[in-house]
Amino acid sequence: MNAEFLAVLDQWEKEKGIPKDRLLNAVQESLVAAAKKAVGPARELRVSIDPKSGATKAWAKLIVAEKVLSKHDQISIVEARRHGFPDVKQGDEVEIEVTPKDFGRIAAQHAKQALLQQVRRAEKEMIFSEFKDRVGDIVNGTVRRFERSDVVLDLGKAEALMPNRERVPTEEYQIGERIRCYVKAVEQTSRGPEVILSRADPAFVLKLFRLEVSEISDGTIEVKEIAREPGFRTKLAVYSRDSKVDPVGACVGLRGQRVKNIVRELNNEKVDIIPWSPDVKTFIANALAPARLKNFQIDEAARRVYITCAPDQLSLAIGKRGQNTRLTERITGWRISIEAEADRSTGFADKVEHAVQEFAHIPGITDDQARVLVLAGFHALEDLVQVDVPDLQALPEIGDSASIILEAARGEFARRQAGDQSNGIL
Repeated sequence: MNAEFLAVLDQWEKEKGIPKDRLLNAVQESLVAAAKKAVGPARELRVSIDPKSGATKAWAKLIVAEKVLSKHDQISIVEARRHGFPDVKQGDEVEIEVTPKDFGRIAAQHAKQALLQQVRRAEKEMIFSEFKDRVGDIVNGTVRRFERSDVVLDLGKAEALMPNRERVPTEEYQIGERIRCYVKAVEQTSRGPEVILSRADPAFVLKLFRLEVSEISDGTIEVKEIAREPGFRTKLAVYSRDSKVDPVGACVGLRGQRVKNIVRELNNEKVDIIPWSPDVKTFIANALAPARLKNFQIDEAARRVYITCAPDQLSLAIGKRGQNTRLTERITGWRISIEAEADRSTGFADKVEHAVQEFAHIPGITDDQARVLVLAGFHALEDLVQVDVPDLQALPEIGDSASIILEAARGEFARRQAGDQSNGIL
């Protein structure tokens, strides 16, 4: 142990933010164990390190006895006086240096191990103390490595994890790239505290709006609801407490600059800012805009809305693979069925029943599942075969049956196509 060792402690104190005193205490604790092996089980053994020179000494508190029965616990009066205690008497307690020969080399080996352990422990504690109150914040990190599909980011004094489930599926990250993430949680694991980051959570978008739009952060504008399909589209329902403040305009900003900054951070993910309304019809119409809707039928008990629109507005209202409708359902809390007005000639209920029967006749799809699919907006086999398993799994009534249903639908679709081609229909 020498001045070079102390210099290392100073360096670690600056780089890792761990107090030098704490590092010294950790080394001293480890050296006590080393001293016990070298000295023996001496009574109240301790080790001291000179903070200036780095000199290491071992000390033990021994009881003064006329006759020494245990050399690890007792010391004779003569020996105690020789160590600089001239006035001791039997039964007194004295602290004697018991540093073994070549203890410096032994101490150096144990000190290195203790420091590494202490640094790891201190870093974990610092991670927890620093980030436990930062849940909900946005941090900047550098991509360091990948663990399977998870991303490990360097936040400066700590590493954090962005699990695969919190990644945006349309984004690719490169080692060394700096990205902004949302601190979703700080979890205590068997390996210590772990900071969980996210770019896919809807709260990430919400936090970006809070940072960008001062009216949201000061409470003038309230975000009532938010729904998101990461990488593709987000819907945000906003409401102004001040009648003089336009909530949508404030979020969009002058010449759209505020929302442009957020969209740029989201790698061009589409963001719909919707004026919230307590009226269901108005709120749903706002959420499905720019599609123009014509008629509403509201089933309060089932919290379901049946909507008709012009044929040329149907695809716009439903959105790609039903995305617009799904996000509207999430943001409003109502189940939505949309149909082109031209199809009302046979009656809405009749049309639904016809579509249900079409699906129910496919082997592998039950009557109940067929009804769920139709009411979710899948009115034809051509619509169903274009979706992916996760899209169907999102329907609570479908769940784990999604892959079976999709396989059955695609098989039936392939058979019909093969039949059309054999009959000369292209």
